[in-house]
Amino acid sequence: MRGAYMRIILRVMNRKMLRRILIETSFFGFGALAMVTLSLAITVLTYSLTLGAVVSAQEPGLTVDAEDIIAQVHPYAFGANFGPLSVVTIDLFDAAADSGITFLRFPGGRWGDLNDLQHFHIDTFMSTISIVGAEPSIHVRLENGTPEAAAELVHYTNIEKEYGVRYWYIGNEPNLFDDYTVAEYVVQWRAIAEAMLEVDPDIILIGPEVSQWNGTPQVDPVDAEGVDWLRGFLQANGDMVDIVAVHRYPFPRSMANPVSTVEELRENTPEWGNTLENLRQVILEETGRTDLPVAITEANSHWSSASQGEASPDSHYNAVWWADSFGRLLQDEPEIIGYFDFQSLPSRGGWGLLARNDVRPTYYTYQLYKQFGTQVVATASDVDYLTIYGALRDDGALTLIAVNRADDELSGPLTINGFSGEVSEAHILTESVLAEPVDNTFLVDGVLTLPGRSVVLLVLE
Repeated sequence: MRGAYMRIILRVMNRKMLRRILIETSFFGFGALAMVTLSLAITVLTYSLTLGAVVSAQEPGLTVDAEDIIAQVHPYAFGANFGPLSVVTIDLFDAAADSGITFLRFPGGRWGDLNDLQHFHIDTFMSTISIVGAEPSIHVRLENGTPEAAAELVHYTNIEKEYGVRYWYIGNEPNLFDDYTVAEYVVQWRAIAEAMLEVDPDIILIGPEVSQWNGTPQVDPVDAEGVDWLRGFLQANGDMVDIVAVHRYPFPRSMANPVSTVEELRENTPEWGNTLENLRQVILEETGRTDLPVAITEANSHWSSASQGEASPDSHYNAVWWADSFGRLLQDEPEIIGYFDFQSLPSRGGWGLLARNDVRPTYYTYQLYKQFGTQVVATASDVDYLTIYGALRDDGALTLIAVNRADDELSGPLTINGFSGEVSEAHILTESVLAEPVDNTFLVDGVLTLPGRSVVLLVLE
């Protein structure tokens, strides 16, 4: 995790060094500045021409550097949300247990700030936890909530029932509350946090859980007074929060078009390669801390209840989109990723990995990723819409997940550095083949080939 923060520090330092050079040279007059500027321009131009010549001489391809470990896969990166309106029927017990989901956030969404959690809600949730085999986490009420109510909930859960729930949240998306400011929020959050910690000082607090954050000013939420919700929270409570978490749903951009298109999802995935880096940079700027883990505790393509569209959350293309987006997130070492939702009935929306009596396509994305390794290695691709992610497993195998977001077949030469082995397993996810084992026809003679709109897992040993 410190490596991720170090990359941010170096990027900021490089900008500051360049600015300092320009300021100092300008002190000696425009002539000196012009000469330095000209020298820099010539250097950049020479480098660009040289690089351009090299790139143009090479065929677009993909690389995996198995000796360059860039991140660790945290076990709770395979998380999801689960609420009182979610129902795992007996028919889905096996699918739930085999889902690959390792962390559940309860009650998830708006419900927990509109209702008081009762003891039977906690007991029922813990029964689901036993079925799924996941780590539990609980969100206490913020809107119309009190420190006393939150403390009582912690007491019941961890003292009286001894459930041992370690991960807790205070409120959900406070930036969406009516007539509520950052100033009010940070005071209320801290009072509730202190009351909860008095009951159980070992709990882990996650916040601020703001909506629609990705690190760009035109997206990141501010209150009616123009105060940034995330920055304001960190300034006031950065000393108490244990994990910094935000939420992100890129679509719909407008309710005039409540369902996105395949093309929109196809072009969106690069965003997820910047989100956690942006989050760490804000943490560094506001707190000076490099030890705070980061999380995205709600994520999906749509925040609306879209369903049965070509690119809605219950579509095959959503599974392809998430396979690529999730791979990018894992490269930045999140502590938790919470897919929304674990289960949803069709009448409520198409988010859930589980539906009423069956599973949705994105369920199979996790069937591939649960076989992914724990040490993420450096990968790269300059083949448009064809990406690859790699990780070493504890048994020494190299696992690769390749994603073709295009409509048609794509291929490119694949160079693997620092690992000698052959493909021992291959699995593919298409509209008709659901993460099933198949013969390897994807990596042959050093060339990677994937059919359109597909995800492939390769295990090399």
